[in-house]
Amino acid sequence: MKPIGPYSVSRTAGELVFVSGQISDPTLDIKGQTTDILTRVTTILSEYGLTLNNVVKTTVFMTDLKDFDMMNKTYAAFFKEPYPARSTLQVSALPKGVQIEIEVVASKSAAKAMARPC
Repeated sequence: MKPIGPYSVSRTAGELVFVSGQISDPTLDIKGQTTDILTRVTTILSEYGLTLNNVVKTTVFMTDLKDFDMMNKTYAAFFKEPYPARSTLQVSALPKGVQIEIEVVASKSAAKAMARPC
């Protein structure tokens, strides 16, 4: 998973693991891209001995929020409560013409973290 620019795929700082925005094959639909991206994130986190349960924050960049419902359903299949905090933004374009990019922040001690309900 070599980056497409001068940045690291992931970095650590203390208890935190930062995973740079991941993209997928632009020929896939939004469900396929989301699935592929979160599978890649799972692989990256596993290199640190972590899982998606350690993710405390995600940022989702989408080129069309009309695809939000499908992305959200696909995303929900990967995470369980307490869900990570999340921001979702519509952007005008993403690298290589993809529809979605997802970055995550994970904590090595997230299993002990609590979610605050709205």
